[in-house]
Amino acid sequence: MSPHVLVFDSGIGGTSILQHLESKLPHAQFSYVMDNALLPYGLQSEAVIKSRLAALVTRIKELDLQVDLIVIACNTASTAALNATRQLTNIPIVGVVPAIKPGVLLSSSKHIALLATPATSSNAYTYGLIEEFAQNCKVDLHHSTVLVSLAEAAYWQQELDNNVVFAELQTLNIDQSVDVIVLGCTHFPILKAALASFYGSNVKLVDSGEAIARRVLSILAHPNNTKGFSEERIKKPLQFYATAPDKVRSDDRVILQLNLSY
Repeated sequence: MSPHVLVFDSGIGGTSILQHLESKLPHAQFSYVMDNALLPYGLQSEAVIKSRLAALVTRIKELDLQVDLIVIACNTASTAALNATRQLTNIPIVGVVPAIKPGVLLSSSKHIALLATPATSSNAYTYGLIEEFAQNCKVDLHHSTVLVSLAEAAYWQQELDNNVVFAELQTLNIDQSVDVIVLGCTHFPILKAALASFYGSNVKLVDSGEAIARRVLSILAHPNNTKGFSEERIKKPLQFYATAPDKVRSDDRVILQLNLSY
């Protein structure tokens, strides 16, 4: 069986989730959609994000992409618009939200930090996660769009100046008693080696990639879902779509235009 999974983000941050999905589902077909015309979503309003995701599900239907599951691989988009978008389509949708609960469970000091975008760190959904899972733990909120830009550059240019990353991390000034940092933006795992080098082995870095892949595998394995998969569907190469393809370097990838404006 070859399910078709569409992964969505404002940029290439969702590729950190895609890697886990490809590992868990080697026979699945994947499409990757980036709304890079409005990158980063961390600076967009909730209304704008809801509108873009509404346009996405409409385009999927119009283009007959035969998508079996959507992953909103963006913490900002998921915390802002996941529930609203689910009301617009019968396609199962998996969202990515900050891994507050795992972070709390891993912390010995009971002092953790959430490193996200401005929109995610100030979102009511995020505060709800903290209230529900971190009652006996102090959670510091930090945000950065600079790290998003650095991750984008590292992905497309295949190079990263750690000193530039370190300068931004010094500005963030995360408390030294923090022993777990929750990476609340899917761009940040792309910088994980640099983050680990800066914070050292005493600080654990937690993201949602592995958990999301397990969740997707569980949904697709459900009998009610597998009935719709085509045994004869030929797996195509990973397809990239962008709302502003002229802004990215395609390399050997196929970058197609996808209009999410109405």
